[in-house]
This record gives sequence, structure tokens and C-alpha cells, in this order.
Amino acid sequence: MEKSNIHYWLALKLVPRLAIHKKIILVDTYSITTLFSSSSTNNSSVLTSANNLTTKQLAAFHHPDWSFIDDVITASKACGSQIITFDDELYPKQLKQIYDPPLVLFVKGNAKLLNTMQIAIVGSRAASINGREAAFDIAQQLAKYGLVITSGLALGIDAEAHKGALTVSTGTIAVVATGLDKVYPARHKPLAKQIQENKGAIVSEFLPGTPPKAGHFPKRNRIISGLSKGVLVVEAALKSGSLITARCALEQNREVFSIPSSINNPQAKGCHWLIKQGAKLVEQAIDIIEELNIDEQGELGFNAQQILTGNVSTKIEKKVNNNLCNDELLASVGFEITPVDKVVSRSQLPVEEVLTRLTMLELSGLVAAVPGGYLRLP
Repeated sequence: MEKSNIHYWLALKLVPRLAIHKKIILVDTYSITTLFSSSSTNNSSVLTSANNLTTKQLAAFHHPDWSFIDDVITASKACGSQIITFDDELYPKQLKQIYDPPLVLFVKGNAKLLNTMQIAIVGSRAASINGREAAFDIAQQLAKYGLVITSGLALGIDAEAHKGALTVSTGTIAVVATGLDKVYPARHKPLAKQIQENKGAIVSEFLPGTPPKAGHFPKRNRIISGLSKGVLVVEAALKSGSLITARCALEQNREVFSIPSSINNPQAKGCHWLIKQGAKLVEQAIDIIEELNIDEQGELGFNAQQILTGNVSTKIEKKVNNNLCNDELLASVGFEITPVDKVVSRSQLPVEEVLTRLTMLELSGLVAAVPGGYLRLP
């Protein structure tokens, strides 16, 4: 197979234990093809003296495993993905601004979406029903304003953010921590397919065949925040991957937004901590639009003042996701006061059965009857 630009960037990616920013400096200094030119006899001494490369690193430059790289390219094509290199015009400009941008991206679906204005929405995998509904609703509203929703295809908040965005035709981006020939979690294969079929994209920096590993998710998180103008955290414990994404956002000079919740909700403590640290408190989509300070020449084509004066509708339309109603009845009661009719709506059970089961939950100390409905106890 003839060497292409993709071959060279994959070869650079595979140079072991060399920081990404150093690899980019090498490309700026020598050009990508020169780095792997076997005819450049003096490259070894130059690279060694200038960059203190190890023997293994030098070997990776002068004797790349072209056969393996051919296999990577073939595997990428086989799973329907394209390879976008750091110097490709499709490579997201927003991502180039971060300290350690991936040298190569594997993309399934609409690669042009990578250079659109994005907001990341992340949060707990074990989110409450209130948190999941909030993620769905605000993703839907932001998508109506023209923003592309970026998340990580995980359970809980991530999935609901993607689903909310899919109700609008702007597309959504899922950044994953595996090769694109795999879907993790496996139950999200239909969601991944739906994203691709509706102008969206699945993105990874990992080679085809890469399984999910704990160390891959923090790397994935920096891409989620790096692609976006800001990161919205919807329910997160104090020790969670969502706070890693928020930290990445701060390091990348991105905006951080957070949705508050009940002080009795353990999944809200990370969000409350972020707000204490200066994150923008968000109750509805307009809070994010205002903070982004988009003017009439901005990327969305309208400004916050237009929204506030009614020239652009800000009505938050409630769309209950029927998939959320398959949870146990306890999950239908929030940490905030939840009216009985809301529990009935969420659980899709007859009102008589709901009242009976709520009474049993109350007797068990799991919920409390309060004026206006029921409250889930921590």
C-alpha cells in the first residue's frame, strides 16, 4: 500500500511515550514526511540532540511498522469510519487549541459536524430521573438554538443529552473511549446507530479494536471539553469522571456550567461544588446562551437580548422520554417534591397502584409524604 499522509500521522501517533505537544513541535520543525524519511541519514543525530529521544522512539521514526499501520487503515474502513489527521481541513479548529490534541481522529458519520459550535453535556451514569429529564430537556433546547450537543455515549446523563439533541435536526457528537468497531456500553448500539443516521458523528482517538479501559475515559473527556465552547455538568458525585471533564474544560479555557439540585441528592454534590468554585448556575438553556455572549454576528445568528425580548422563543417545552418510565417506582420520585400525578406520569402505572406503592415506600422510610407530593429520602 502506497504511503499516504494518514500513514505518516498514524506512525507519529504510534511513537511510544512521547508527549503529543512534542510530536506537534517535531512536525512543525521537520514536516511529517521528513520525520519518517528513510533517506534522511542525519535525522537520527538531529532528533536525538534536539529532543532527547530514546532508542525506541528513534526506532519508531526510522522503522515504522507500516504493515500494522496498513491494518489500522483497513480496519477503519471496514467499520465504516474515516481517519482525520491533525493537518486535515476537517480536523476541528476548536480542538487544536488545547495542549494535547489527538493527532488522529477516527470518525463515523458526519465529520463536518466537528467544526460546528458545540456544548458538552456530561453527568452521572447513575443519575436520578430528575437529572435525566433535565439533561434531555436542556439538550433539546440548546439544539433548537443551533448548538450541537457533544457527550460521551455513557449511561445516564450522556445518553439523555444525545436523545434530547436527536429530537432536533442539528446532530449530536458522541466521543467514545474505544475503537469505533465497538460500542460501549453495548446496550447503546441502537443509540449510536441513531446518532449516525441523524446527521451526527461518533468520534474516537483510539485505534480500531481498542476495548474499554479505565485509563481511556479521562483521555476521552479532554476531547469532549476540547471540542466544545463550554461544558454543562448535570448531576455528578464529588469523585466522578464528569468533574474530570469540568477540570479539563477549565484548563482549556472553556466555560463551565452546572445544574443545581436538592442538597439531599448525593449525585448533586459535585455540581454544587462546581458552583461554589465559580461555575455558572444553569436552570434553563437561556443561561448558557447569555453566558456565551453571542452577538448578532455570532455563530447562532441571534443574541441573548433577542431571546429575552421574545424575538426568539425561549419556551422550555417539556418532552417526557417514555424510556425513562421503565424504572422502578422509587426512581420516579425525585429528591425535590414530586407531585403524585408526576409519579403516575413517570411510572405509567394506574394511580391506585402508585398510591399503594408510595404508601409502602413511605412505611419503609424510602420516601416521605409532604405538602404537594412525595420526597425521596437519601
